[in-house]
Amino acid sequence: MKPRVVVFDFGGVLIDWNPDYLYRKLIPDVDERRRFLTEVCTMDWVMRQDEGQSIASGTEMLIERFPHEAERIRAFYDRWQEMIVGVFADSVALVDKLEAAGVPLFGLTNWSDETFPYAWERYDVLRRFRDVVVSGRVKLVKPDPRIYAEAFSRIDRHVPGVAPNEIVFIDDNLKNAHAAAAAGWHGIHHTSAAATEARLRELGFAFG
Repeated sequence: MKPRVVVFDFGGVLIDWNPDYLYRKLIPDVDERRRFLTEVCTMDWVMRQDEGQSIASGTEMLIERFPHEAERIRAFYDRWQEMIVGVFADSVALVDKLEAAGVPLFGLTNWSDETFPYAWERYDVLRRFRDVVVSGRVKLVKPDPRIYAEAFSRIDRHVPGVAPNEIVFIDDNLKNAHAAAAAGWHGIHHTSAAATEARLRELGFAFG
């Protein structure tokens, strides 16, 4: 059965988000910056906010563990907007091609419900999807199988009778792409728009 639905992750695929964009300003030394982002404001910590923990609670809990890093920790969400520099134009062009070909498009993103509205209002590409599952709203994060089940139920409402193997999921995190495959979808590990487009064509999509 040929795939006919495409689901996009947002950060790292469509939106150019990276904590380095902020912390290069705050921590010029590369080694110290890496230490801070791997030992203090880790991605595991970020995912707790993505899963629905409030930013205020998450920040205070982390400061309790690292009181000497309080200023840098508070900056993570106080200046969060500085971690986004825009969209990846080539990935947006891929959305354009798929949309023009009539492919049903959906979003599935790990994102705090408190910060997601900022991106939603500023980047209209996010509003072009038929439905979007935001982890902070459903209190689940990728690669938890339950968030893929939630996304599937949303897709099925728009594309009744869709089968799991008719869905393709694009994510820059390999674990998340593998989790999609475990759910019966086609998982694409996004490394570039060109490579993702080539893989979509291999799967049978004809567009652009």
